[in-house]
Amino acid sequence: MPQTAEQPRIAPLQPPYAPEIEASLRKWMPPGSEVEPLKLFRTLNVHDELASRMRPLGAGILGHGRVAPRDREIVIARTCARAGAEYEWGVHVLAFAKPLGLTDAQIVATVDGRADDDAWSDAESLLIELCDELHDTATISDGLWARLAASYAEDQLLELLVTAGWYRLLSYVINGARVQREPWAARFPAG
Repeated sequence: MPQTAEQPRIAPLQPPYAPEIEASLRKWMPPGSEVEPLKLFRTLNVHDELASRMRPLGAGILGHGRVAPRDREIVIARTCARAGAEYEWGVHVLAFAKPLGLTDAQIVATVDGRADDDAWSDAESLLIELCDELHDTATISDGLWARLAASYAEDQLLELLVTAGWYRLLSYVINGARVQREPWAARFPAG
C-alpha cells in the first residue's frame, strides 16, 4: 500500500541543527552533496544514538558491497515497492537505479511487475523472486536458493539477504513514522 499524504508522526529535525547533529547528517549524505539532508535521515536523528549505529550498515551496503550495484538496486527497489515505501523507492530510483541503467520498464516492473515480467533477464528475475519470497514468507525456498547459489557466492547471498532486510527495516520506519516524500524523488507509477 502506498504512502499517504498525512502528516508525519515523527517530524524530521529542522535547521539550525546542533553541531553534533549537523556532523551526523553530513555523514549520512554523500560528500559534497548540495541536497538538504534527507527527511529520513533527519527523522532517524531524532534518536541520534540509534542513527549513529544504523549509518555504518547503510553506508556499507551502498558503498562497500560485493553484489553488483545494479543487482543491489533491483533488490532495494522491489523490497521498498512491496513494502509500500514510496519514499525510499523514489529516492533510490533517481539517485541510483536510473544512473545504473535500469530502464523505465524495469523501474515500473519493480512496483507493478512480476518475476517473469519481460523487463527482466533470467538473472534479474531471480532477484525479484528473492524479494517476493522474503516479503511473503520471511524465508527462501530450497529451489530458489539453489538457483541463486548458482549465480552468487555465499558472501553475496548474505549481502542480498541483509540488503533486503535493511530496506524492509527502513520501509517500516518510513511507513510507521510517515516520513514525507522528498519533492524531487520519483513517484510510484500510476495504476
